[in-house]
Amino acid sequence: MRTKIAIVNSSSFGEIFPEHIERLEALGEIKKFTLPKDLGGKELAECLKGHEVIIASVTALYNREFFEHKDRTLLISRHGIGYNNIDVTAATEKGTLVTKVSSLIEREAVAENAVALLMTVMRKVREASWEAKEGKWAERARFVGNEIKDKTVGVIGFGNIGSRVGEILKYGFNAKLVAYDPELSAEKIQQRGAIPVTLEELLSTADIISLNACVTPLNYHLLSAQQFSLLKKKVFLVNTARGELMDENALIDALDNGTIAGAGLDVIEGEPITAEHPLLKYENVVITPHTSAYTYECLYGMGNKVVTDVERVLAGQIPENVINTEVLSCR
Repeated sequence: MRTKIAIVNSSSFGEIFPEHIERLEALGEIKKFTLPKDLGGKELAECLKGHEVIIASVTALYNREFFEHKDRTLLISRHGIGYNNIDVTAATEKGTLVTKVSSLIEREAVAENAVALLMTVMRKVREASWEAKEGKWAERARFVGNEIKDKTVGVIGFGNIGSRVGEILKYGFNAKLVAYDPELSAEKIQQRGAIPVTLEELLSTADIISLNACVTPLNYHLLSAQQFSLLKKKVFLVNTARGELMDENALIDALDNGTIAGAGLDVIEGEPITAEHPLLKYENVVITPHTSAYTYECLYGMGNKVVTDVERVLAGQIPENVINTEVLSCR
């Protein structure tokens, strides 16, 4: 019997590079699923019954209840670097390998998009373009922006992607760079070109803040009302990591009182959002639909990694970037 492979809630996998689908078709029977983002548990397990391989997006929810009801599953391969929608402990108990894309594959794409969002809000690119399209050239004096040079940039989460954002802004724009990352030593942060600071120090001194941290139970709503109260006036904020890092209501208050001068957001808590989302009404907020990794180079690398995972597991080999290596000892 051919292996059943499920592709769940991925809008990009195999769309631009059909050769990735062709490689999977040589391995088994493929079915694409578009499911509610919050679907999980027994219902998700029943939808994916019989599928031994799952190519997973940032949704649905592969929670404990899912694994308790799911039949044999060899592999869940995340088409991305974040995996907070997968209960890795429950997957390990089930004997299911969980893999992810190497953060190196997404490094340039996500970091470059963070800078693109930052420059869009700091230089009011979107608003100026709207006026130009309407022939309102004389309105250009309304779009006076800010330079990055000599500003203090605070990066929260100074790992693979965050450190690249810092490199671009420090060496490309002559910004002063500070960073907060409790997972890294002060020495490691210094080696990566930033001044290590506490979160409170970063918030009270930064002119620009870039969120690049992973979401954990400890940093959910890392930026809430208390943290926003520490900011200077007219701070620019970029988030290309996860929407859950910020309390949305606190962000809205900070926009209303002028603490946040502009925000570039590629992620929103509870995404996807509708056209009625309150943040969409702000001219100084630019929101993109979680497309930081959407470059040809990045999507090719991501797809190739996922397909290679499947090929290796079905051949009895060990894939790269296994999150729960404990499962390997049982095989």
